Amino acid sequence: MLRGLRLILLSLLVFCAGASLPARADVVVSFYSHDFGDRFPHAFIVMKGRLDASGEAVDASYGFTATSVSPAILFGSVKGHVESSNPDYIAKSDRQFSVTVDDATHARLVAKVREWSERKQPSHNLGKRNCVHFVMELAEIVGLKVNRNSKYFKKPRSFLGEVRALNPQLG
Repeated sequence: MLRGLRLILLSLLVFCAGASLPARADVVVSFYSHDFGDRFPHAFIVMKGRLDASGEAVDASYGFTATSVSPAILFGSVKGHVESSNPDYIAKSDRQFSVTVDDATHARLVAKVREWSERKQPSHNLGKRNCVHFVMELAEIVGLKVNRNSKYFKKPRSFLGEVRALNPQLG
């Protein structure tokens, strides 16, 4: 009887120890486009989830845009910045696809966002460094194939459609 009680207590101890382990958590990165309107960015990402190592909640969005939208963006480089989109803007945008990333990939994404945030000004150029170029680099970080010679750098939805076509696992 004592042996049976020990076995039950040991089983209970193992069960409780396992229950206190943190659950596997990942961050889902969704790629969005917003093709027309008076607000930018037109291509951006949304990250939601929890980090495995710390359990920290992740709920952020990032897009790259010109600081001031004016005809000057048509003629060359202008000041640019990374900005977050509000929930209403996100809701009115089109989620093109999502991927799940681990903590290390999340950290690389955050570092790339910081790199774009800290670029020397003027940092936005409609033909060379716009919102689509920004999400292209983020797509590469999460392991997606991209066409660096795409003809869609001024067409966010088309560019993300091209990324989806290059990555059949996205469905």
